[in-house]
Amino acid sequence: MEPVKIFGAFGYSLAAALFLILALLLLTSWRGRMQGGLLVAATFASALWAAVLAVQAATYSLSVSWLWALEASRDLVWILFMLRLLELQIEERGVRRGLFRGLEVLAVLLALLLGLPVEELAAGIGVLPGLDLSTARLALEVLFPIAGLLLVEQVYRNTPWEHRWGVKPLCLGVGGMFAYDFFFYADALLFKRLDQDIWLARGAVNAIVVPLIAVSAVRNPQWSLDLFVSRKVAFHTTTLVAAGIYLLIMSLVGYYIRLYGGEWSSVFQTVFFFGAGLVLVILLFSGHFRARVKVFLNKHFFSYKYDYREEWLHLISVLSGKVLQATLPERIVFALAELVDSPGGALWFCSDLGTCEHERCWNLPEESLDKGESFASLHGFFAHRRWIVNLDEYESDPETYEGLEIPPWLLENKGLWLIVPMFHEDSLLGFVLLAKPRAPQQLNWETLDLLKTVARQAASYLALAQAAEALSEARQFEGFNRLSAYVVHDLKNLIAQLSLVTRNAERHKNNPEFMDDAMATVRNSVDKMTRLLAQLRSAMPASRADRIELAALLRDVVAERA
Repeated sequence: MEPVKIFGAFGYSLAAALFLILALLLLTSWRGRMQGGLLVAATFASALWAAVLAVQAATYSLSVSWLWALEASRDLVWILFMLRLLELQIEERGVRRGLFRGLEVLAVLLALLLGLPVEELAAGIGVLPGLDLSTARLALEVLFPIAGLLLVEQVYRNTPWEHRWGVKPLCLGVGGMFAYDFFFYADALLFKRLDQDIWLARGAVNAIVVPLIAVSAVRNPQWSLDLFVSRKVAFHTTTLVAAGIYLLIMSLVGYYIRLYGGEWSSVFQTVFFFGAGLVLVILLFSGHFRARVKVFLNKHFFSYKYDYREEWLHLISVLSGKVLQATLPERIVFALAELVDSPGGALWFCSDLGTCEHERCWNLPEESLDKGESFASLHGFFAHRRWIVNLDEYESDPETYEGLEIPPWLLENKGLWLIVPMFHEDSLLGFVLLAKPRAPQQLNWETLDLLKTVARQAASYLALAQAAEALSEARQFEGFNRLSAYVVHDLKNLIAQLSLVTRNAERHKNNPEFMDDAMATVRNSVDKMTRLLAQLRSAMPASRADRIELAALLRDVVAERA
């Protein structure tokens, strides 16, 4: 198969797959309104149309009559959808709906005329023998793209300027699709034949407009299409599609090298494929490339920059240690850095005295930081204004941060970017210093609010950890006090016994009974001190229950004290 035919079949196949995915997404969220149903029908019709033309581009085996019928059906549904949108916009101005009913009937009649095999029927019954029906068909086929372009222009013109951002992608996509069709059929009408190259490129053109239509569907909830695509799915799908397009282009270039490279073609082709594959792997594993893709998707395909459900679940996993096996301060820095694609950062603890002390770094060289800096000015600034400090903005416009004095070493280090405060209730627990992201990012209200919210959540974890540590220290002191009281009590008893022996030694040292009793007292003291030392080694008094023979104990006590 010729390369151009391969490209045509691939373009139509890609368009069919993208239209089908969009149609399924729209169908699962359709709530029954007409404009939503027409959009679902238009995307399904486009998917079927592109799939059939992909087969035709690869085999050229399908009947032309079926192709014309699919062409007319697809154009009709898009025309009806655009008419419905225009009707919704003009209804607010009191315009009669009869005009739109007439235009819809006219579009249906034109589609029926173009969908029927008029040439075959006329040849079979022998009518209109002198009329070139093929040229007449091409002339009628031009009408649909012209009508589509007029409707696109009217939809955009009649949309209030403050709402045009919602329909602009749709107008660009559908308008581009109709504009290419007009070029295709005008060229065919002029030269009395369908240009194969323009026809084969038509599939890729239709594939390009699908994302624009999807963006408009997301931006217009009044169509009753609450379309949502996960950012992870969008990111991985975009990466997969981009990799597929890249491999397709590399295959075409490799085919060209093989075809025109002469006797060195095999060598050149092998080296080229190896280099192309290596470049693809480098791009897929590049953090900078992934960051730029995320920024592109968030900026152009989503009304909100973050998927808050995914971000919050991921934040809880990070702070609880399920994602990063590190200390809590390092996990806090990692959680904040991930939100803005920052490669690293550092955490400072702040005291009530107005000083801050460096605690931990994550993926940031410690030698680039001044750990002895107290940050008194920054502490006072955060106490009055709970702002996130942008070092680039501070350097270009310091008046915005009135009263704040940033240490010179922070401004000299061009790799540092943001200072995010961490508040627990009304007290400043610390702040996180973040490095500049891999891909340039614009800080808007959404990013700043999310950073503040995540910092507050992280501060609650930090306060909980500090409270647990203080409680652990308090329990250790409590155990120490109990042990001290126990030791003092035993020592007092031992001192009393030994003092009694020493006081009576001068008077009764020649009495054998006194000496026996004194030795028993010393032996008992030694036993108690031995047990005391054993308990001191275990750091806590031993608690155990023993059975005691009270009768024998009482006899010994009476005999000793008689």
